[in-house]
Amino acid sequence: MINVTKTFLPPQEEYQEILKRAWDTGWMTNRGVLVKELEVALQTYLGSFSFIAMTNGTLPLQIAIKALGLTGEIITTPFSYVATTSSIVWEGCTPVFVDIHHDYLTIDETKIEAAITDKTTAILATHVFGNPCAIEAIEAIAKTHGLKVIYDAAHCFGVSYKGSSLFNYGDVSSCSFHATKLFHTGEGGALFCKEKYYKSMFSHHNFGHDGPEAFQSLGINAKMSEPQAAMGLAVLPYMDEILEERKNIVDTYNAAFKESAFQLLKIREGTIWNYSYYPVIFKDETELLRVKTALNQESIFPRRYFYPSLNNLPYLNQQNMPISDSISKRILCLPLFVGMNKALLDKIINKLK
Repeated sequence: MINVTKTFLPPQEEYQEILKRAWDTGWMTNRGVLVKELEVALQTYLGSFSFIAMTNGTLPLQIAIKALGLTGEIITTPFSYVATTSSIVWEGCTPVFVDIHHDYLTIDETKIEAAITDKTTAILATHVFGNPCAIEAIEAIAKTHGLKVIYDAAHCFGVSYKGSSLFNYGDVSSCSFHATKLFHTGEGGALFCKEKYYKSMFSHHNFGHDGPEAFQSLGINAKMSEPQAAMGLAVLPYMDEILEERKNIVDTYNAAFKESAFQLLKIREGTIWNYSYYPVIFKDETELLRVKTALNQESIFPRRYFYPSLNNLPYLNQQNMPISDSISKRILCLPLFVGMNKALLDKIINKLK
């Protein structure tokens, strides 16, 4: 069975060798030596803001909303994974959707100001498939209206925009280190933030502790464990190899579909992309389902990212988002992972053609 992605696993002995360092100390969590080492290594690799390794990629969004003191309405995108919206609702705020760009698939910055009310406190936008939002426009809008900016950057490991890590934009960014991501810790994530927010974010991710016997604020347990950090330290040395192989697969897809009727993702100018996903957009849902069924019959399982459009979630009031509604019904991500061979690529390409 060929799924849309496959977890990259470093040699088991390399993982075990790193994990043994924690094993020998008996320190499995509460920010042991491996978590601290991973944070230093990733900050060097990414050239990013201060950040905190966490146990998954959703808690950073929830912690950001809580730590920034956000209330009322948060403007967001309907085209993302459900965690983007559910984090807003979970923290007692109201998501206000703004439709997306037809080509970039990110929130349409030209429609944001019309959605701002006296209850708006922030913009939570997603860099979709690692493709940056219109960062400069969003920052200008936020500054004019006194809003915070959070980016769901779950797909953005290794992406840079105009010479800087994509994590360095906004007040806070989150990333996922889930096993399906190109860099992973099995399950995990990170919160990136401006230095002035670091202490508060750190406290919130560790039960609100301010030292071992004092508490600064309300908090939750979002700490990354040592076994998770060990996986990250084992995967990190292979990142150049991972990115190169994924680029070659994307280049093969692009060459094959150059003259096709599919709409492909348009990467924003100024971006060094990470080849995280390969979405194709069909002319209608009927065609998508026909292709998906044909691939499934060959034991190939692409994925409908992101479906349904989040404005249709059952626990929300329905909001009309015509572009997101349309794209979500017509978009399919093709298999993309390290280890794909030419025969598999040819089978996928020929079936789509």
